[in-house]
Amino acid sequence: MNYLRRFFAKKSTTPKSGLSEKGLLLYHSTGEVIRAESLLKEAGLEVAVKGPPPDLRQGCDMVIEFPLLQEMRVREILAGHNLPPLRVAVAQDHVLEPVSLYHVKEFGDFLMVRAANMKITVDRRDQRIVNVSGGGCPDVPYLAEMLVGKRLHQAVEPRTMGQTLCGYALQLAFEEMIRRCPG
Repeated sequence: MNYLRRFFAKKSTTPKSGLSEKGLLLYHSTGEVIRAESLLKEAGLEVAVKGPPPDLRQGCDMVIEFPLLQEMRVREILAGHNLPPLRVAVAQDHVLEPVSLYHVKEFGDFLMVRAANMKITVDRRDQRIVNVSGGGCPDVPYLAEMLVGKRLHQAVEPRTMGQTLCGYALQLAFEEMIRRCPG
């Protein structure tokens, strides 16, 4: 009878725990992560910046998640730009996402978007950036100086000026603000 139960039992189609179709690129510095992410996105690859699990941390608190089946192409693109990773690892289910949620607040004519610890506030009447704050990284005052007072769609993207996790988070907030304030 057990034989018949096993024969007619539905086979599980869910992947076994611990297996992943994603790979992780580990780098020494945040600036390298940001440059590598830009190159891979320009090449049309689906990549995302994430926080690494504690056992994979190597100098930088960000990793790039990519489709593992594309590993050879990823390595080729990065090698062509002299940007090889320190290490390539297989992603596990416990990867952390430090900048995955946006928080949006409206203050009358002003709209504030927060991504991770960085905030950008825009006056919706003329789409001027009126405030940039948060972080604690050394490039935040510089980023604020370069963005405050500029119109949203004429401002330089924070990613081109920042080299830290704060700069990356500000880029995400900036992109969300552009989606919410089409110009």
